[in-house]
Amino acid sequence: MEKKIKYFLDKDEKVKQLPAKKGRREEVFRYLCSKFEDGVYYTEKEVNQILAKWNTIGDYFILRRGLVDSKMLLRTPDGSQYWKNKDREDT
Repeated sequence: MEKKIKYFLDKDEKVKQLPAKKGRREEVFRYLCSKFEDGVYYTEKEVNQILAKWNTIGDYFILRRGLVDSKMLLRTPDGSQYWKNKDREDT
């Protein structure tokens, strides 16, 4: 785990806060993205469950949106399936 995001994680390594700075925020999204498996398609509900397990912020919508906006997770236009973006070498 990146030392620079340690401040944003609690003792159980769950995200407790999103950084204000874009670079650190990207690191937090990268950390969350690591909780998803390569080549696996997830429903929105499954994405929400994984994110709920790895944060204490309580708003998985913001986290899901951040992962999609950063293109770390891709999704179908209707949002029925999500998957880890294998073209993002940094995830």
